Amino acid sequence: MSLVLHAGKTNKNAFKALIAAEYSGVSVKLVENFEMGVSNKTPEFLKMNPIGKVPVLETPDGPVFESNAIARYVTRSKADNPLFGSSLIDYGHIEQWIDFASMEIDANIGKWFFPRKGFGFYLPPAEEAAIAALKRALGALNTHLASNTYLVGHSVTLADIIMTCNLYVGFTQIMIKSFTSEFPHVERYFWTMVNQPTFKKILGQVNQATSVPPVPSKKPAAQPKETKPKKDEPKKEAKKEAEKPKAEAAEEEEAPKPKPKNPLDLLPPSKMVLDDWKRLYSNTKTNFREVAIKGFWDMYDPEGYSLWFCDYKYNEENTVSFVTMNKVGGFLQRMDLARKYAFGKMLVIGKDPPFKVKGLWLFRGQEIPKFVMDECYDMELYEWKKADISDEAQKERVNQMIEDAEPFEGESLLDAKCFK
Repeated sequence: MSLVLHAGKTNKNAFKALIAAEYSGVSVKLVENFEMGVSNKTPEFLKMNPIGKVPVLETPDGPVFESNAIARYVTRSKADNPLFGSSLIDYGHIEQWIDFASMEIDANIGKWFFPRKGFGFYLPPAEEAAIAALKRALGALNTHLASNTYLVGHSVTLADIIMTCNLYVGFTQIMIKSFTSEFPHVERYFWTMVNQPTFKKILGQVNQATSVPPVPSKKPAAQPKETKPKKDEPKKEAKKEAEKPKAEAAEEEEAPKPKPKNPLDLLPPSKMVLDDWKRLYSNTKTNFREVAIKGFWDMYDPEGYSLWFCDYKYNEENTVSFVTMNKVGGFLQRMDLARKYAFGKMLVIGKDPPFKVKGLWLFRGQEIPKFVMDECYDMELYEWKKADISDEAQKERVNQMIEDAEPFEGESLLDAKCFK
């Protein structure tokens, strides 16, 4: 009995075993007419893998599942296979890079890609964390490949096969050129691998993604189906005409009620006009402290508004500068619902990672608006502390944050963003 691989023709995890088989001279037949969601739900398939995942390798001695295990089985089917290296340390390094390819590359590509394709919930902070982790992994891989053509030794090993197959989804589905260009040695390595004749026989022509898949939108509510009039409806027209005034009265009664006012609009009038402050902030280009800061305190109404400091709770995660800045930018976008009632400054601080994220917010009222806390999930990622402007040190901190004063708390400013 030859080895039979149960998987679809485009499954990158099946590619691992098929490429290893080509290099090893081992016969592996891909099952015909495999249909995901159907073939892997049959009783016969579930006997081979009870959880129904693919690929599964059918062997004379029983089934093997998990793609890396299958690739290892195929490789070991040939004695003294060079795909496992020529020494014990080669074998150890091959296993090392196989684990790295799975845990650091494949896992983080999946966390970025699959939610954008609708497989799981899309959460911006989770995506940002996945991209940061992927960049860290690609950076380490790039450093290794700067002085190595292959992962281990001077020829293709199983580590290269598994690494390339795991990079395949990233390069072809979500890692566009502007992303991968930061890792030139990884680029060189990937394109060298996929253009090897043995790889190309299985993978075919490989093209890099030209755009990142959009975030899935919520499905629109289903429209009610239009019903065709029945044949006897003309007979009912007289009755409908008689009921028409009654129906119109009902429609008037069911007219949409006016939208309730935001509780902040019901607060006593404030002497501070928020738009006047935002205009002064935007138009002050010189002598900022003398003009804008002084103007702020002249306008500020401590009874109608309150000032709040915020500190990001998870600064240890902020290891990549552009990801940290994108995180802050996303927060400000989601705060747009409060534009009428708030002004904010967010600072990214530090010359080297991990970067600190801090902010200052001016809110209408004496508390952070409830609708902001309820609807902007980023709020719970920060520690919030109400500013006490009777404390001169806190008041000066407000001045520094509005002004983007550097150094801030003894550190350099990486970026400053304003919500106005």
